Amino acid sequence: MNVFNINIPTEETPMTDTLTNTGPMRDARGWFSRAEEWLDQRGKGAWIAAMVLGFILFWPIGLALLAYMIWSKRMFNSSCSSRRRTANHGVNRTSGNSAFDAYKADTLRRLEQEQDAFEAFLQRLREAKDKAEFDQFMDDRARSGRQTTDGSEA
Repeated sequence: MNVFNINIPTEETPMTDTLTNTGPMRDARGWFSRAEEWLDQRGKGAWIAAMVLGFILFWPIGLALLAYMIWSKRMFNSSCSSRRRTANHGVNRTSGNSAFDAYKADTLRRLEQEQDAFEAFLQRLREAKDKAEFDQFMDDRARSGRQTTDGSEA
């Protein structure tokens, strides 16, 4: 008999490592921790779906989930800048083959030059379009100014 409510391992309920959260001791973490871990494994979409379901079932639940997601920074855990950093992470690594590394560096340099040239072309194109629109505006304004002076003289 367990007077002090201490979990004594037996053959039916073996003691497991609490750090690995396996076996019967796993239930000691509580339903909230298990649900949080389950949602974390499925990603941000699962958190958003749970929040939407919370709003549908009972709006304070959805509001509480939204507040928890913001407070624990689950909504903002991967920003565009971190994605960009991880996307460019493998660019500077060497393959071990010097010929391929030289080709790769040359190709990347050429692609960067082409990108810069294309961005400069787009900028010139925008400036030309803006100038054409401004010239059209000034011509329309001058035309409407001439019409009002012609109309007032008559």
